[in-house]
Amino acid sequence: MSWAGSFQGQIGKSSKPSAEADTAVVFDPSLPTLLCLSHLRWSFVYQRPQHLMARFVRTCNVLFFEEPVVTDEADPWLEVRPDEEGVQVLVPRLPHGVDAQAGHAATRQLLDAYLARLQVDDLLLWYYTPMSLAFTDHLQPRAIIYDCMDELSAFHGAPPELVQRERELLAKADLVFTGGYSIWEAKRELHDNAHAFPSSVDISHFAAARQPQEEPADQARIGTPRLGFYGVIDERLDIDLLGAVASMRPNWQLVMIGPVVKIDPAALPSQPNIHYLGGKTYDELPRYLAGWDVALMPFALNASTRFISPTKTPEYLAGGRPVVSTPIHDVVRSYGDCGLVLIAATAEEFVAACEQALALAADRDAMQAAADRVLGDMSWDQTQAKMKEMIECIR
Repeated sequence: MSWAGSFQGQIGKSSKPSAEADTAVVFDPSLPTLLCLSHLRWSFVYQRPQHLMARFVRTCNVLFFEEPVVTDEADPWLEVRPDEEGVQVLVPRLPHGVDAQAGHAATRQLLDAYLARLQVDDLLLWYYTPMSLAFTDHLQPRAIIYDCMDELSAFHGAPPELVQRERELLAKADLVFTGGYSIWEAKRELHDNAHAFPSSVDISHFAAARQPQEEPADQARIGTPRLGFYGVIDERLDIDLLGAVASMRPNWQLVMIGPVVKIDPAALPSQPNIHYLGGKTYDELPRYLAGWDVALMPFALNASTRFISPTKTPEYLAGGRPVVSTPIHDVVRSYGDCGLVLIAATAEEFVAACEQALALAADRDAMQAAADRVLGDMSWDQTQAKMKEMIECIR
């Protein structure tokens, strides 16, 4: 049913599942209801959807509706999981073997029944995936928002109908946000109310990495210097580049944090100085970042990275670490001339840039002061406030 996969927990926060009738659900009928339709699991990687929905919940009832999960149970049902952020996470559970049409019909019935149960009469629809139109195109919201954080059609395994579904969504949407400038340049040609909102950062959260931290046990055993990456390890990562850097500098320790998704783990480079530590929670990330000398973004240059604007760029800087990245367009555009995010295309250039970054890291006070100047007042609070103002203007 889900090309994105049914991922549970790793880097992101997770919550204990509860049944549909869970009385712990809190709903304020005086507030509008924001129904967020996502291809990403709430408990997977804590990133843009979680940052924004955790802030919208201050003024809305937020329902985070995930893609269906196939089970061995005979009847479809809706899992409702109140999250500690105040968001209600909704997961349709469908019987194994159900076809796409029947699955969409069942999902629509589950969603309609839950909205009726809550007596929702002031609805906002917020899409991360156009594929959700299959079971929501009958709803009558006050406003439709499409937050296009990635060019999903370029990802491995994307359904062939995704492009057509996006055209339909763009025709219905009142407002379009994009996760970066490159993707905004593409979508503004298709919608006359599109606005770029590149990745923001929770500065205080990652600034904890600037202070001495107790080393996590699995990282404490790793030598130095440490050059690290956190995020999803998938088709966007240049594994050949990673292996080449490890071979060219065997004394450097490359720390890789995150779940391996949609690629064979056996295909990953396996030099002894590359350390795959698996997924970590969002709260744990500053502790790992505090133990690194340099932060890495060794992304491949392919269709899946053409429009990305990595959230980790400002997070690494907020943690006071210099960054080395391949020439991702939005990274070069936004950070390429700041002196703290070094750009390198080949393995030789990447190694040279890492050596330069290690020199920057040696003067930590100067590095952190420069990072503060680059980040300015960038924050998810500010981004969400601007988005909220735009939504209010069309309601």
